[in-house]
Amino acid sequence: MTRLLGTTASQMLMLAVGWQMYGLTGSAWDLGLVGLFQFTPALLLSLLAGHVADRYNRARIVAACLAAQTGVALLLMSSTQEHWVSRELLLGVSLVLGSVRAFQMSAQQALLPSLVPAGLLARAMALGSVGTQISVIGGPALGGVIFGWGAGAVYATTLGLSGLAVGACLSIGHVHVPPPREPVSVDTVLAGVRFITRSPVLLGAISLDLFAVLLGGATALLPMFAKDILHVGPSGLGLLRSAPAVGALAVGLVLARWPLQQSVGRKLLAAVALFGACMVVFGLSTSFALSLVALGVSGAADMVSVVVRQTLVQLETPDAMRGRVAAVNTIFIGASNQLGEFESGATAALLGPVGSAVLGGLGTMAVALLWLRLFRPLAQRDRLTPLP
Repeated sequence: MTRLLGTTASQMLMLAVGWQMYGLTGSAWDLGLVGLFQFTPALLLSLLAGHVADRYNRARIVAACLAAQTGVALLLMSSTQEHWVSRELLLGVSLVLGSVRAFQMSAQQALLPSLVPAGLLARAMALGSVGTQISVIGGPALGGVIFGWGAGAVYATTLGLSGLAVGACLSIGHVHVPPPREPVSVDTVLAGVRFITRSPVLLGAISLDLFAVLLGGATALLPMFAKDILHVGPSGLGLLRSAPAVGALAVGLVLARWPLQQSVGRKLLAAVALFGACMVVFGLSTSFALSLVALGVSGAADMVSVVVRQTLVQLETPDAMRGRVAAVNTIFIGASNQLGEFESGATAALLGPVGSAVLGGLGTMAVALLWLRLFRPLAQRDRLTPLP
């Protein structure tokens, strides 16, 4: 419930900030700065945030981050109603939201395994991913509807949802066992990086996501396909953007009820290869219906990959290290998404959107085959249970 409420509020807040910024300045550059000001501190603070998540009560860290988000919503609601909102204020709160996100993501990822038995972790991961997908789909849609009454109405709704999320988080029965005291140093902050590089399963799982999304993501190209290739206009673009989330949501519900039981490593690599194949089909398709199916299946395959990878990361990591490992994982995910959009745009400029999507899909399939040989312990992993 905390994740559902908090993520929905965050999605609405980011939508309102971006829309209000464009309304104030009419500048695409300022829109880009909003994203940059959120991404940069999240990247720079992630390793420190992971260290904090391993030393202090993770539920209270998440609650504090949600409280900060509540404060931002209150500030923006007041400034909008009293007409003193400005470009500088919106950039400032973007910086705050990015900083808070670093601490929230590390603590939130590390918290879940301490709340459920290891045998139920895969189902819990699937349910958590389902909640995230619901928020990603519903948050912007709800925010867009409410924006009809003005930005202040969106901020007021965000304020209420964030406040409820704080209350839900504080009700979590998490017992924090303080770890042995150790001074904050470069060595302790980078401990998560060293731990991952020494584990073939962790390194393989996390790097697989980085390269698969970096090469295979086609989100940035969807407007080009909608307008120039499929000729479906803005409404069709909305459906194209929603299709992967719908596929992911459906498979997430299935995995929450019937988790994968065996050969999970090979199924992970097969899901990544299927994701790449879907991108090839999408790139070559001139049929709107086929493109929707390809994107929907890609979202379903990606959900299998997400659940298996995230569960393996938690199972392979001691509780005392989960915050720092989650921080590295967050950096990889953020980098793959941001760099993936840049890679898609750059290759599209050289090869066109079709060439970019097809080449990226083939590259993702090649990565899955290569990881089958490079990370045999990952490929040979049979079950989502702790190793004896």
